[in-house]
Amino acid sequence: MPPVTAFLLLLPSFLLCPSTSFPFDTAYHIDCGSSTTTTDNFNTTWLSDRYFTAGSTGLVSEPLRFHSFHEKTLRYFPVSSGKKNCYIFPELPPGRYYLRTFTVYDNYDGKTHPPSFDLSIEGTLVFSWRSPWEDDVSRHGAYSDFIFFVSDGDGDVCFYSIATDPPVIGSLELIQIDPASYDPVLTGNESSILVNYGRLSCGSNRWGPGFSNDEDVFGRVWESDAKYRSGKLVGIKSVTAVRKVMNTDTSPNYFPAKLFDSAVTLTGTGDLEYELAVDAKLDYLVWLHFAEIDVSVNRKGKRVFDVVINDENVTRIDIFKEVGGFAAYSYRYVARNLSSTLLTVKLVRVVGSPLICGLENYAIVPADVMTVPQQATAMQALKESLRVPERMGWNGDPCAPTNWDAWEGVTCHPNKDESALVIFQIDLASQGLKGYISDKIVLLTNLVSLNLSSNSLGGTLPSGLGQSSLKKLDLSNNQISGSIPDSLSSSNLQLVLLNGNKLDGQVPEELYSIGVHGGAIDLSGNKGLCGVPSLPDCPLFRGLSNGGKIAVGISCGVVVLLVLIIVCICIRRRRNDYDFAHPQELISLASKKNKYHTQKSLMALEMESQHAKGFIRSYSSN
Repeated sequence: MPPVTAFLLLLPSFLLCPSTSFPFDTAYHIDCGSSTTTTDNFNTTWLSDRYFTAGSTGLVSEPLRFHSFHEKTLRYFPVSSGKKNCYIFPELPPGRYYLRTFTVYDNYDGKTHPPSFDLSIEGTLVFSWRSPWEDDVSRHGAYSDFIFFVSDGDGDVCFYSIATDPPVIGSLELIQIDPASYDPVLTGNESSILVNYGRLSCGSNRWGPGFSNDEDVFGRVWESDAKYRSGKLVGIKSVTAVRKVMNTDTSPNYFPAKLFDSAVTLTGTGDLEYELAVDAKLDYLVWLHFAEIDVSVNRKGKRVFDVVINDENVTRIDIFKEVGGFAAYSYRYVARNLSSTLLTVKLVRVVGSPLICGLENYAIVPADVMTVPQQATAMQALKESLRVPERMGWNGDPCAPTNWDAWEGVTCHPNKDESALVIFQIDLASQGLKGYISDKIVLLTNLVSLNLSSNSLGGTLPSGLGQSSLKKLDLSNNQISGSIPDSLSSSNLQLVLLNGNKLDGQVPEELYSIGVHGGAIDLSGNKGLCGVPSLPDCPLFRGLSNGGKIAVGISCGVVVLLVLIIVCICIRRRRNDYDFAHPQELISLASKKNKYHTQKSLMALEMESQHAKGFIRSYSSN
């Protein structure tokens, strides 16, 4: 998609931003660069600056030129903040949103050089600012507005610096609108963004939120059609409604009653024609608004005209036939693939004189492809865990818009069906990173090369690192500790540099085989690694955790203690039972012993008997 230069509404300095009465609750009015929250004369609350990723605050050079406080302050993004910076509106309900920006320079930096930069919404480039700006725009600022879908919960409005110029922004307004507004089916639903190239109220001055008390619940501002009428027109007449117009402020577009209270028609001959500046090669949604508010036209057939857009007759209109008198009627048409930078809308008379109340023109900008959501989540996690410095501009979508470079050090490719972008390469060598590698890196399933060498990264290697797509891994010269996960034993790896870290444990043989099969691997400088050639052998319990080693020691101690107990029991039993013999031998010994005692008793009795009879000589002295 070529860069788009948005049609900018040049509004007077007293313009205030819209207040919201639409049934949806989500509405933000951000006063960029302001440190305070204020309320304007139309009861709109302007929030102090928030939701920005980086940048600095500034004041316009001549604040008295601006009556509204939110137009006097701004935020700018110097080169030190990175090439890409964003406002990210968080936790938005899914749906359709209206965004309005106010951009002003007014020589806030004293350099008299308005910056060149691009602006994107939800990853799609919507317009470009190029220096030098028109003098009126530079001094007074300009408003632009857009309609888009949010589906992922965050609304991203991002700025991209061209060369070294710092992008600037004065205020941002985000309002949720009816999801069916402006025929999303006709314009591609979520596949496009509508960029306003003109919103005209015919026969009246500028009005709407901030201009007057006439509200537009979407926050739209309507400007006079006078300067967009063809210079060939003569006899223009304004018509004002004498009674209330019906069917206004209705779902889903809520076109305000004020829009149909006035109209323009012709008093003479000729056709009613408008000329709108556009960009070529885009489609445009043209929305025409009518109401038969001339009391003299009281039946069908009295006012009939053809609508011719870029010389193509697209429809015939009879307002009274469609809705009757004093009732709102709108018609829409898409002009495809314009070949010029001018869009013409001509109302060609058939019967009577043509009449119109309002006209809107929106470029239908195709939504750019964005990073696969899971991979965008992984990159945000890496941004935080690696502590990527602000100067690298890691903000918004990592890869989108495709017109811009991806995040610094990141290379993206379309996926197979080109429906989204994927992370192909990350090179953040020697960037002073001091964090660790997030486990969510495993979600980068298309990552081919990862280089985080020569930083001060700590922590351990994620257990899932080594996805099948990965071919080159350089984490050398960091402070990564712990073991090498088995997941790195990928047959697709061709280069593995882990030298100069604090890794320990056994090296998986499959990983070391990378060098054997023609790849390159360097594990030097890790004193704790072991188990493959050129490294020490691993001890018996190498690789066990401290808890495991303690458990093994306790188990061994228990076994030794049990053995000692058994030995002691055996020794004690041997001491008590050393004279035991076989049972047969014990019985024989007992019998002999009993016989001996019996004989001894009989001999003693016989001797006592003889002694009593005087047969025994006495050996006592005479």
